[in-house]
Formats: sequence, structure tokens, C-alpha cells
Amino acid sequence: MSSHHHDTATGENELERLLKLAVTEPAHRPAFFRELLDATVLILGDSEQVQHGGDITLNADTPVNIQHWEKQDGGSIIPFFSSVEALQKAVEDEQPFIAMPARVLFEITQGADLFLNPKAEYGKEFYPEEVAMLLATGGVAKPAERYIDKDTQILLGQPEEYPSAMVDALTTLFSQRKPVRRAFLALMHDQAVDEKPNLLVGLEVDGELAEIEALINEAGSVASETAPDDEPVDFCLVSEKERGVSHYLITHTQPFYQRRWGSWLRNIIPSTDKTQ
Repeated sequence: MSSHHHDTATGENELERLLKLAVTEPAHRPAFFRELLDATVLILGDSEQVQHGGDITLNADTPVNIQHWEKQDGGSIIPFFSSVEALQKAVEDEQPFIAMPARVLFEITQGADLFLNPKAEYGKEFYPEEVAMLLATGGVAKPAERYIDKDTQILLGQPEEYPSAMVDALTTLFSQRKPVRRAFLALMHDQAVDEKPNLLVGLEVDGELAEIEALINEAGSVASETAPDDEPVDFCLVSEKERGVSHYLITHTQPFYQRRWGSWLRNIIPSTDKTQ
């Protein structure tokens, strides 16, 4: 469960800080979704349940009366909040509320529209499809996997128009994620499958398989929101020991992202005490 550290200078917690960044910068959205799924959020509840319930352990089977608000189009939405301060900005008088894990809230309200921090400067609406994807994958986009036979002929080159927005967003994401050592960009055309070439991002990584899979999911989500003309983007893992695509990317292109070793080494190399 999130500890919800507050920034004393701004009064916002980590979830609110990431929400503010995620509104305009796709690279921060994976971190926002991770923080949200681990966070405790507040919902407007039933006054009787709040007053007489005492300390309640909530799970997906716990009956909870949750307030719904009516939207301008007549539809219904469930408001939820990242902090007491955000809740107070949205209501005119005192309202009973319940704190519960965001993941539990999503589980017990599947099929409903929800809105984080309505009436605040920064907020986010969640549609049922998004909630289902969040619960299933931890993100709102899941890349499709495909396997390329070793005998398949693939054309590789460089894009005529450099996808700067996508590269910038991926660079920001990779700088937050330890597994990525280097990242490369190319244009790939598998004529047996695709009518036209796709952007290809090659990742040189280290780490556990689950961590790498989560990273690729996050990178796919960021790329899908920033690729030019909503074009599909392929990802692959590269290694200096491999031929084919790996050899091309490592030998014939420059990485657009490379991990800065010094930032990690400072945490590993012990300091020497010379005062003896």
C-alpha cells in the first residue's frame, strides 16, 4: 500500500505529483498507473456505514455504498480522491468518506465510469475498458506479441522523419527504469506481414523476466500515445551475441538512449575512510 508521502513545499502527495506530470507527458503515465494501483484513495460513502462501521478491512466482496455523481450528459460517474484536500475541494459541505485501496475500488466497481479528483486542476476519468486493462496488465495498453521465423527476410533502415516526440517520451521513461541499458531506433518492414514499414525500438536490457515484460508493456503504452500518425511500433530485445536485427541495430545505428553508469555506481562503490 502506498505511503502517500507529501511534498511539504507543494502539499501534494506522490500520486498527485505523478498525475500532474501524466496529464501532459505520456512518459510519466506508467509510473502514475503503478502508483495509483498501490495507493489508498478516498470515496464518498454512506454516512451510516462510516459512523458505525469502525475499522473495516475492505476487499472486493465487501458491500459498500458508494456515491455516484451525475455527469452533464446525464450519465453516472463515481468520484474518488487522492487526498482529503482533493476531496474537500470537490464538495461544498462535510461529507462522509471511506479510505480503500484503489485496486479494490476498481474491482468492486467494474463496468462503471470513475473520475479521480473531479473539480481539481488535474484529474483523470477512467472508463470501464481502461479499468479492466489496468487490473489485468497494470497499464492501459497491452502490446501484441509475435514471433519472427529466423528465415524471414526483413528490410531494415532509418525513418525519413525522426519521431522526436516518441523518442523523447521513451527516453524519459527509460531513465526511470533500471533494466534498460541502451535503446535503438530503426524502420522495419516484414513484407510477409505488413503493408508498410513500422518503427522498431530495440532494447538492450538486464533484469528479471517479469520486470522486462512490465517495461515493454509500459514502453508500448508510451509509444502508442506518441508515435507519429498513431502508427504501430514494434519492440524487440537486442544482444551483442545475436545476429540479424540485433547486429544491425548495435553495429549500424547509434542508441538514442544509453544508461548513465555513474548514477548507479555511486550507490555501489563504498567510500574509503582515510581518517585512520
